[in-house]
Order: sequence, then C-alpha cells, then structure tokens
Amino acid sequence: MSENTEVLHTGTALAGAGAAMILIHGRGASAENILTLAGSLPAAGMAYLAPQAPDGAWYPQRFTAPLAANEPHLSNALDTVDALVKRAITAGVPSERILLVGFSQGACLVLEYAARNPRRYGAVASLSGGLIGPTTRRDYPGDLVGTPVLLGCSDVDFHIPLARVEQSAEVLARMGADVDKRIYPGMAHTINDDEIDALRTLVAQIAV
Repeated sequence: MSENTEVLHTGTALAGAGAAMILIHGRGASAENILTLAGSLPAAGMAYLAPQAPDGAWYPQRFTAPLAANEPHLSNALDTVDALVKRAITAGVPSERILLVGFSQGACLVLEYAARNPRRYGAVASLSGGLIGPTTRRDYPGDLVGTPVLLGCSDVDFHIPLARVEQSAEVLARMGADVDKRIYPGMAHTINDDEIDALRTLVAQIAV
C-alpha cells in the first residue's frame, strides 16, 4: 500500500477491536461512500476500514480484460487490501474475524484477493463482482477453510456477466469456501436490502 493511500476509519479503534471490516469501493466511487455501509452493519467492537483508490479506480480496464492490461494497478490494489489485512492482524484481530466487503470493482478485488491469499476469513462479500481476468481457469492453490462467501449480483448486470459470477462461485467452493450465491432478476448495478440483511447475519456471526 502506498504511503499516500488514504484509509478512512470508523467504529472501534483497530488496536482495541475484536473484529474488522475492510470495505472496498467501486470505480468512480470513494472510500467515504462505501464506508456508509458501516451504518447499516453496526457491531460492537468492530473497526471499519475503507481505502481510497487513486483517481477513483483500482485498475483501468474491465475486470475481464487480460491480467497484464490492468497492471501494475491490479497488483498495487491487491497490495492495499493485503496491507490492511496485515494491519488488522498485527493489531490483534485474527483473520477469522476480518470481513472483506466490496462493491463492483471493489467486489472483484476482494474476491481475487481472497482467492490468491486463501485462509479462514470472517467472511468475504462480493456485491456485484467476480474473479478477475479473462478466465477463471487459473490455479488458485490453498484452502479458504469454510470462509463464508456472499456473491450477490443481478442476472442482467452490464458490468458483471452472470457466467463469471457462476464460475467464481464454483472456483471458491472448490477452494473450500461456504458460498452463498444470490442472483437477483432484473436488478440494477446496486446493493439491495437482501444483501444488506445477509451481511448483517455474517457480522452477527463474528461480532464480539
């Protein structure tokens, strides 16, 4: 993570937190915007962290573009997520109490991060996203050890092909994730109340 990366924080101070939620915004949005989700997902002892992407985007091309087309931005973005996960762990929050939550471009990023850095997380929530790259037929070694993974998306999302959501669910399930896939007919590119309710359930399972 660059020294210049802005990270917004609300909730409990990380040093005293029992759990942490890392929230990753979408293209053209902001850390401030995604951090408003914290108000819908209250939990005692939770630290909420939201980094800001340079110029409002984590990588320049579509998430289904060749991986090289999004470099070095993609690697930098994954490093940002990794730095926040490590910051939480160093502060005393175990990985099984860390939630990774993203919308759109941010949703793709949290899924790709979890697949490349498998371990037991508190939860991974991809709200309108999928694994990154022109294909999901890549080797992701390791085990997600039962990590709850929420995949929510419209069946007609212009930005996120339904087939990629389905493929991502299959890959993550093979890696040992407990996948909850929710496809919403005709929904716009947005976050709906059912996804928020599902997130509340995940928060309740790890909150202290």
